[in-house]
Amino acid sequence: MGADAIRCAPRLELLALPGLPLVRPGDDLASLIAAGLGRAELALRDGDVVVVASKLVSRAEGRFVDLSTVEPSPRARELAEQTGKDAAHVELVLRESAAVSRVAPGVLIVRHRLGFVVANAGIDLSNAAPPADLAARGRGPWALLLPSDPDRAAQALCAGLGRVAGAAIGVVISDSFGRPFRLGTVGAAVGAAGVPALWDQRGREDLFGRPLEHTITALADQIAAAADLVAGQAAEGRGAVLVRGLHFSAQADAEGGAASIVRPSDEDLYA
Repeated sequence: MGADAIRCAPRLELLALPGLPLVRPGDDLASLIAAGLGRAELALRDGDVVVVASKLVSRAEGRFVDLSTVEPSPRARELAEQTGKDAAHVELVLRESAAVSRVAPGVLIVRHRLGFVVANAGIDLSNAAPPADLAARGRGPWALLLPSDPDRAAQALCAGLGRVAGAAIGVVISDSFGRPFRLGTVGAAVGAAGVPALWDQRGREDLFGRPLEHTITALADQIAAAADLVAGQAAEGRGAVLVRGLHFSAQADAEGGAASIVRPSDEDLYA
């Protein structure tokens, strides 16, 4: 896709959708988000992107795990001793991972089975409680895994919302990632559809007419990070955010999902 097929207006709007319920396994997320748009009196337009927290997708997929039912392997017990983490939690991390990257007290960095490098395989212990009827059947504590296939989930949401709205929209599924050389977390895309995950700007000219040679922007990550500002990390309950002010080609979904952002392991200097 040419660089001119994507642009951002001088003003970008971030609108958290109100009144989303606590998602239950089997819920139709597209319908819940459409209802939230209706409550806010918002109609999706061409170029809108809906950013959905990965936890909402995971809850809809029923990705809850009762840690009391997890039997740690010898390797999990060894890593739990090194990190000071719960051995059952470490076992879940290993099951969701392709390789262990870094181990230190309080730290377990892995290459997730989906390819990206992340702490604890993206497994959440906060805001991970299942609905009361499910929780009553287990002992807990509970963990919540990342969605099984975030790009496919984004495609389904994009198709459902776009069909209802009659608009060419994008969907980004976001999570919070740390970075090797900076403190704190930022929103990052683990799934994307309808909007290019990468924006290749090579060939565009700078202010002085010099062609850009290396500039490839992780557009889906930028969108996720912007939405993360209004979504929040604690008890805000703002799991879906409308991002407005982007313009991209209707063929953007052909560019690949968030998986296209993952640097191949043989090029990764920090894994």
